[in-house]
Amino acid sequence: MAEATLRLENLVTAFHTRAGPLRAVDGVSFQIERGKILGLVGESGSGKSVTGFSIMGLVDPPGQIDGGRILFKGRDLVGLPEEEMRALRGSRIAMIFQDPMMTLNPVLRIDTQMIEAVKAHHPEVSDNEARARARDALDQVGIPSPEERLKAYPHQFSGGMRQRVAIATALLNKPDLIIADEPTTALDVTIQGQILFEVQKLCRQTGTALIWITHDLSVVASLADEICVMYAGRIVEQGSVDDVLDRPAHPYTEGLLRSVPSANPRGQPLRQIPGMTPSLLNLPAGCAFRLRCEHADGACVETPDITVPVPGRRVRCFHPLLSAVPA
Repeated sequence: MAEATLRLENLVTAFHTRAGPLRAVDGVSFQIERGKILGLVGESGSGKSVTGFSIMGLVDPPGQIDGGRILFKGRDLVGLPEEEMRALRGSRIAMIFQDPMMTLNPVLRIDTQMIEAVKAHHPEVSDNEARARARDALDQVGIPSPEERLKAYPHQFSGGMRQRVAIATALLNKPDLIIADEPTTALDVTIQGQILFEVQKLCRQTGTALIWITHDLSVVASLADEICVMYAGRIVEQGSVDDVLDRPAHPYTEGLLRSVPSANPRGQPLRQIPGMTPSLLNLPAGCAFRLRCEHADGACVETPDITVPVPGRRVRCFHPLLSAVPA
């Protein structure tokens, strides 16, 4: 069996505050193979983005990785010297941020930034070849007149166009792993569809593995092979995208699906999960979701472990939904 491109084993990332340690990522484990797309979904504050930053080695004090392993092609990235991590970032592992200005320098032309992104990791590449790669990448993400747009500055682009430039920059070196943190939020539906098609094609053709972080289940449904649902820093459900979205096993996943506007009857109030996500500094005892869950009972005051109710499905719940288990 081929080695996974990325494997997380019981990853713990905490922010050490005056009120105590805040575990933004609490024992997260998953893996992603070459050419596959993993959707990482959940409400704001569930730990999705911090998981991505942890993989990239971009968690700064007061945050730190307190436990677990991040195996990239068999190599543990936890504790790797910064110089070695810097060599991997942008070359073998790339991240697309939700805010494109985290990627783009406002005072440099687009061609300068993209050529630098190529030559930083491939100094043998000529300026002309690097410029050609940059032009092709802009064309790939649907930017018209890419040769002319290379000469522009970031402020001369709209927010959506800047995001496309950031996506193109991540694609430049054809990395083994791309982590995309809600990169299409600012894009219109037509361009979003084009970007999703292009990244899917890239993964299939080059073997790049992709982690797509989002709260938008409709995007994951059309893009991902597998899905991990996060709540309060933990993965509560994992499986193939079709199985999880068609037959959710965790009450939280079912609540997310019910909250999608298209799933609500016309003229009826939008259904929503009651209550609010608890503070990570003051989680309830046992299952973190129990105070919002209609299936909770006395057993839920204990912390549930991950179980496998059916092959290929993993769920952290004492009462997995029967609809997820074939008769």
